[in-house]
Amino acid sequence: MTDYDFTLKFDITSLECEPESLLDQFYEAGCDDAIIGIGRPGRIALNFTREAGSALEAVSSALTDVNKVIPKAKLIEATPDFVGLTDIADILGCSRQNIRNIYIKYQATFPTPIHEGSVTIWHLAKVLYWFKEKENYNVEDSLLEVSETNMKINLDRQVLEAA
Repeated sequence: MTDYDFTLKFDITSLECEPESLLDQFYEAGCDDAIIGIGRPGRIALNFTREAGSALEAVSSALTDVNKVIPKAKLIEATPDFVGLTDIADILGCSRQNIRNIYIKYQATFPTPIHEGSVTIWHLAKVLYWFKEKENYNVEDSLLEVSETNMKINLDRQVLEAA
C-alpha cells in the first residue's frame, strides 16, 4: 500500500447549504484523510493523503466518498495535473530558470504544452515522464502515478462536458 497525495476541487454553487455544515458529513463518509478547504465562495477543495494499492484506487475511492456527501457537486479539477514552469521547478527541486533553460534547449522533444500564452501549461505526468527518461531525474513513483491518474480524470471530465 502506498500513500497518494492529491486534491479534488468542486463547484458547489448548486448546493443550498453552507460548506461548513458538510465537514462532519465528509468525515463520516470516509474523508477523514482529507484537509478540507472552503475559503472561496461556491467552491470546496479536499486535499487527500489516501493509502491505496494504486493511484486510481485512491482517487476513485475519494471521489466515491465525496459523492456520498455532495452528489450534485461538479468536479472542477483533480490535482496534481496542470503545471507551469514554476510548479515543475518546485516539484523537481530546482530553479524556474533551470527548467526554462531545459525547456528551451530541448523544445523539440519536451512535452507539448496544453496551453501557451503569458503562462505555459503542461500535464504534469507527461513532464515527469520526460524528465525521468531524458534527464534522469529522480521522480517519485506515487507522484507520477497520481498525476497520470488525475490527467485522465480531468481529460474525461472535459470530454463529458463537451458532449
